[in-house]
Amino acid sequence: MKKILSAILKYVVPVIISVGLIWFLYQNVDLEAMKSTLSSEVNYLWFILVIAVSIMSHVFRGLRWRLQLRAIGVNAPLHSIVNSIFGTYAVNLVFPRLGEVWRCGYIAQRENASFTKVVGSMVADRLSDTVTVLLLTLGTFFLAQDAFTAFLDTYPQVKDGMVGMLTSWKTWAAAALGIAVLVWLFTSKTQNKLVLKVKEMVMNLWQGFAAIGHMDGKWMFIIYTICIWGCYFLQLYVAAQAFTFTHDLTMLAVLVLFVLSSIGMGIPTNGGLGAWHMAIIFGLSLYGLGPFSAETPNTQASAFAMLVWGIQTLLLIVLGIYAFTCIALEKKNNKTTSPAQ
Repeated sequence: MKKILSAILKYVVPVIISVGLIWFLYQNVDLEAMKSTLSSEVNYLWFILVIAVSIMSHVFRGLRWRLQLRAIGVNAPLHSIVNSIFGTYAVNLVFPRLGEVWRCGYIAQRENASFTKVVGSMVADRLSDTVTVLLLTLGTFFLAQDAFTAFLDTYPQVKDGMVGMLTSWKTWAAAALGIAVLVWLFTSKTQNKLVLKVKEMVMNLWQGFAAIGHMDGKWMFIIYTICIWGCYFLQLYVAAQAFTFTHDLTMLAVLVLFVLSSIGMGIPTNGGLGAWHMAIIFGLSLYGLGPFSAETPNTQASAFAMLVWGIQTLLLIVLGIYAFTCIALEKKNNKTTSPAQ
């Protein structure tokens, strides 16, 4: 029963959220008008550059993760690490968050390394992204506070919900309980097998995570992080140049869209389906491109979100096929050459 509930939470709920958000956003969109927008108001040549920049973002992520892996004694070749990144995003399209587990399992198995330590390095990788998004959000909110203030004044329920969550005793009680459980795990002297197993797992995760503090190339880690997120931003900025109604957006406006879409990707959906669209349409509404309303949706904003997401998703599928093909060929070659060794 627990496995069934876990599977539902991991795989069924994200699909429901994705479908629900898409239905909410596009139920009243004039599809013929959207087709007309996509055929007459888009210069598709810009997407060649979008694709190139997107691929480079994955390569930079692979380079950054390689630094962390080396710090825990895992010396996987760059092409395998980059393929694991390609595969991660492809898997996440079908099974949200499972891609990270898959890439850790692939690298750990390939290099005969501790799975939990590799997971720890991945957790550090993702945590650095979380910190980056937080810093970008704070900076962008400060720079574009007029646009955000205007939206919150229009939709006060959003502000009330955020304040309510931060001031709720339930939020702080859950945080305190989590800290108490961690303290108990690290200080408990019990010989219970389950507790010992959890402690071992937490320690391995911590070692993989803490490796970032003593790894070689700390400055390169920062540089790669800037390159990763610089590519992410550049993708969206170049995509905006492709549309007649967004090519005049300032870099600050695109930065707002970028931060909102990055936050939206935190919602458990299949490849950001629905959540990314909602963030982009909302962001465009801040700069006068239609209202943020399901009853009276803006065709141009809807077309922008669907096309940009669609091309990015198609690229992830192609890169995933390439990665899994390379991995299958590598395994086949290893099996062929092993008897001779």
